[in-house]
Amino acid sequence: MPDRPTNGAAEDARKLRRRFRKGVFIIPSLLTTGNIFCGFYSIMESMAGIRSLAFAEVAKATEHFDRAAVVIGFAALFDLLDGRIARMTNATSEFGLELDSIADVVSFGMAPAVLAFAWGYGQDPDLHNVGWAASFLFLICGALRLARFNVQARQPKPNYPPKNPKIDKKAFVGLPIPFAALLIASIAHFSPTPVGYSIANVDLGLMNRSVTIDGRIFGIGLLVLVVSLAFLMVSTMRYSSFKNVGVRNYHPRLVIIALAVVVLAIWFWSRWTVLIISIFYASQGPVSKLWSLVRPRRGVGDVSGEDTSLNPHKL
Repeated sequence: MPDRPTNGAAEDARKLRRRFRKGVFIIPSLLTTGNIFCGFYSIMESMAGIRSLAFAEVAKATEHFDRAAVVIGFAALFDLLDGRIARMTNATSEFGLELDSIADVVSFGMAPAVLAFAWGYGQDPDLHNVGWAASFLFLICGALRLARFNVQARQPKPNYPPKNPKIDKKAFVGLPIPFAALLIASIAHFSPTPVGYSIANVDLGLMNRSVTIDGRIFGIGLLVLVVSLAFLMVSTMRYSSFKNVGVRNYHPRLVIIALAVVVLAIWFWSRWTVLIISIFYASQGPVSKLWSLVRPRRGVGDVSGEDTSLNPHKL
């Protein structure tokens, strides 16, 4: 008789643990759902901006495009949190991986492509068709980037040339699609006034200074940037994954202070902060590649015996 209550308590504990595990698995999916909502909201705001421009309401269109850019930033935040929480709670799953990829295509592929076209080069009649193609190229390259990432995630040891495991663990292959989207969104947030006009007045926010830029030049520059980001996503350039950044590798107080500084900078100077961070990260791959090409190489008879064929920058 005394064994029954004990067995019953153990069974209740097991049921409670199973319910808790189910709840833990739901949290990352809810964050991913928030990511999808932000992408959808950004697309709707870009469409609302186009509708406002049809009635020559430039100020109203500027507000719509600015919101479209800001919510892409929130989508990136949700994307960062769902992955971190899933790994911390050991709640990763095939379903979560597929849902996250769909969310990224919407929020970081479709939304910035529509924003770049609607707010940027799409309003210029001479750039309309080329801009349409550039936005689609950005979207398809982003989807290819995600497909490659999913294959590598499922197949830790694919039939690829050997790589340096220490470098692969610290780096992404190709520009991650959230950072490509953030760069487009940060430019739109920095100067949300529609580019499809003859003159674009860019407010620098420093001592009430502004710079007047020809809208055609701005649109062409944005188009070239979007195409460049598309090719960077499908390239083999290495980008830091920041997987070693955390309380386990650094003192917790330093991590907290650094995060606080970044949050405050984004809160008070969001236009400059997000733009600088996005440009710095997106340029990391090309700069590292150029540095690897111009830096002195070790000779064949180097005593270190390093096999240069394993250099991941050559893959």
